[in-house]
Amino acid sequence: MEAKGGTIWFSGLHGSGKTTIANNLAEKLRSMGAKLVVLDGDELRQGVSSDLGYSKKERDKHITRVANICSIISKNGVLNIACVASPTQKVREYAKNIIPRFFEVYVKCPVELCEKRDVKGHYKKARNNEPGFENFLGVSLQYEEPKNPDLVLETDKESEQESVEKLFKKLLEAGWFKD
Repeated sequence: MEAKGGTIWFSGLHGSGKTTIANNLAEKLRSMGAKLVVLDGDELRQGVSSDLGYSKKERDKHITRVANICSIISKNGVLNIACVASPTQKVREYAKNIIPRFFEVYVKCPVELCEKRDVKGHYKKARNNEPGFENFLGVSLQYEEPKNPDLVLETDKESEQESVEKLFKKLLEAGWFKD
């Protein structure tokens, strides 16, 4: 299977399942011979955006950087998967406008369940107003739900595998891969 260049953009709250689903999809596609790049927002913050904090303005700047990287990769005919909270409609629209082939996946999950899944303890730190967690999505900073994503995965109602299969089927139908 050959994947065409483009970006599969995962958006949602911390703990919603973005990275888990994206990595499972990447593994499935690689096992079928697809070449692709996975860009995780947390990993990119350690390098590309290490100079940024977590205010709304800094988050938008980080997402803009990720979108620019995805655009370059996509324009070079490589499939990439981006896992970034991308909390505002404005920054997601920016990404859609500069990336040649864009497929938006909203990983929807109630904040209460995201908080239960939070192995790093970020939600607890945010609720306790600990330094560095003053602008935490779902607690003190609003996440704007996407208006028209290409697909919504409801991880409180479907398993990881069901989400991956649902996404894979939708991508096939949309012509993202060729034999």
